[in-house]
Amino acid sequence: MMREAEDLVARLRALGSERNRSGMARFGINVEHALGVSVTEIRRLARAAGRDHRLASALWKTGIHEARILASMVEDPAAVTPAQMDRWARAFDSWDVCDQVCMNLFDKTPYAWDKAVEWSAREAEFVKRAGFSLMASLASHDRESPDARFGAFLEAIEREAADDRNFVRKAVNWALRGIGKRNASLNGRAVAVAVRLKARPERAARWIGSDALRELQSEAVRARLAKRG
Repeated sequence: MMREAEDLVARLRALGSERNRSGMARFGINVEHALGVSVTEIRRLARAAGRDHRLASALWKTGIHEARILASMVEDPAAVTPAQMDRWARAFDSWDVCDQVCMNLFDKTPYAWDKAVEWSAREAEFVKRAGFSLMASLASHDRESPDARFGAFLEAIEREAADDRNFVRKAVNWALRGIGKRNASLNGRAVAVAVRLKARPERAARWIGSDALRELQSEAVRARLAKRG
């Protein structure tokens, strides 16, 4: 491991605490390889380190929970390859690492749209979650893509909505809500999907549809979309 990565891991160890690890566990985070460092502290270290592909690779290879989140913050999106995305996704073992990598890094690569659809059909729990986490991240962060591009995401949401695994169904729900809050047109399409899901026999699909409808048809969301025009 390169010297800078060793120094950062040492700083992470110094910042960790058993109290934080216990708190993480209560939120369903896998703490087997965690030190108990807050995301706020990890971001502070990332800002000081800057973007560095070699550093990100070294941090990821440690297998340490917080070091992998830090890797997603210091990695250069322009240096990321589809093979690296697949390799990192296969290594996800906790929902927070999955989501942080998708939000901090993967959604900034040119491969994000294709990987979101591809991973959404995978069987592995956290790879599948990554697909829907990417959809939610793109819905929130990609302000330039046309509405038509989200059609494949909505199709994937309907296709996979019967998956009752907790970390999958929550990500499917997140993606549907994120798309529906993007603008009025997509809100209408997302609401239509949610209505169909609510009427389906599968428990997961019904929960996703019902929960999404509560937010997408709320006064707060409608008012926000109306302001956007």
